[in-house]
Formats: sequence, structure tokens, C-alpha cells
Amino acid sequence: MKKTFAFLILLLFCISCASKRNVVRQFDEVYLDQKRNREVPVSFYVPLDKVQKKRKVVIFSHGYSKNQPGANKEYSYLTNALAKNGYFVVSIQQELPTDDLLPMEGKPQIVRRSNWERGADNIQFVLSQLKNKFPYLDYSKVIIAGHSNGGDQSVLFTEKNPEKVWKLITLDQRRYAFPRVSKPKIYSLRSNDQPADEGVLPTAEEQEKFRMTIIKLPNIIHNDMDDDGNDEQKQEIINYFLEFLKEK
Repeated sequence: MKKTFAFLILLLFCISCASKRNVVRQFDEVYLDQKRNREVPVSFYVPLDKVQKKRKVVIFSHGYSKNQPGANKEYSYLTNALAKNGYFVVSIQQELPTDDLLPMEGKPQIVRRSNWERGADNIQFVLSQLKNKFPYLDYSKVIIAGHSNGGDQSVLFTEKNPEKVWKLITLDQRRYAFPRVSKPKIYSLRSNDQPADEGVLPTAEEQEKFRMTIIKLPNIIHNDMDDDGNDEQKQEIINYFLEFLKEK
């Protein structure tokens, strides 16, 4: 009887430990960039344990949402999944209600440049804050990712700071062209309904030369790449992300 009771206690302990490994802690902070006098809200998704592990860092930038607060939380299916798989995930609120709206007329590469520059500056600032607050993380393996306009911002940051990026992953960024480089590694998932501007994506020859991975998703449209997608679409994107991140 005592052995049976001890076995049950051990079993429950093991189940508890296993479940905790799959739990994600989500919390929010607002950083103040004093140089720019700008608040930068961020949402964290991190594995729930008290061990300070040297985890790889994912910095995510959301798609344009007309300056609505909370847009950085609209990819929770992906940010939670990455955290469950051991990554330290930070999602930046790129636009504030007081910002100018993103221009919808004119050449995007010209009229949206200031938005992209600000987004790249936000990524740089958040990365510097993370290094101060969480010095134990693995900053040699930083992943920069983003959807749509957030993808454009992510590409610009990577172009300006290639030495700080291990891998760049975009979801359907359409305006800012990928740098044609082999380092950092570049990946992109493309929707079936919104093509990129001319020159944004590498040609087949460039993809082979620079070992870039561009994948079209025939069953996913641009606006279903956030939490609006169905379970099957979300799982497909998660699977590709994890596959990209496992590649050496």
C-alpha cells in the first residue's frame, strides 16, 4: 500500500513537471526610449520556469493595424507556440495612437520609409533593453520576425544590423526588398492573395545562390496570418517557423 501511494505521488509530480514545461508566462512592459522620448510597449511570451537559461530570442513585429493598441498581441498562436518550444519571445507594439497613420497613397518605399525607420529603431532599442534586463539570454542567436508592414520594418533592421541577426523570418512583407545575402539566414512565408512589389523577393536563382527560403502557402491569405486564421492555417505557420529555426 505504501509503495502504491509513493508511486502515485511520484506520478503526479512527473505530470506536474511535464505540464509546466509547456506553460507560457505572458506579461507586458512599457519601455521608455529617452533619446527619442518615445514609449515602446512590449509583450513577453516566455517558458514558465525559474531557470535562467541561455534561450534564443525572437523579436516579433506585427502588421499595420491603424495604430490600434494591442496589435502586438494579435499573433498569440505563434508567439505562444514559440515560447512553448523554448524561445524567449518579445512582441513590439510598433505604432502608437499618437503616430501618423501609415500613408496609403504614393510610392510605399518613399512615403512609408519613416515608419519603417521608426520600427527598426524600436527593434534596436528593445534589443538593448533585453540585454540589460536579461543578460543570460543567447544574443548570438537573435531571430527577427514580422508580418506585413512589421515584416518590412524587420527587413530594414536586418539590412542595417546584419551582425545582430541570426535569422530573419517574414510573413508576407510586400514593400521592402530583402537584402541579397547569405548571412543572416532569410526565410519568408507568402500568402496566396497579395503579391509583393517588384524586386522585393529574390529570384529563383538568387534564392539558390544565397540559400534563402521562400515558401508560398496556397491555403492562406494575407489577413489570416495573425490570430484570425483557422487552426489548420495557424499550425502550418507554426510548423514552418519551427522548421526554419531548427536549421543550422
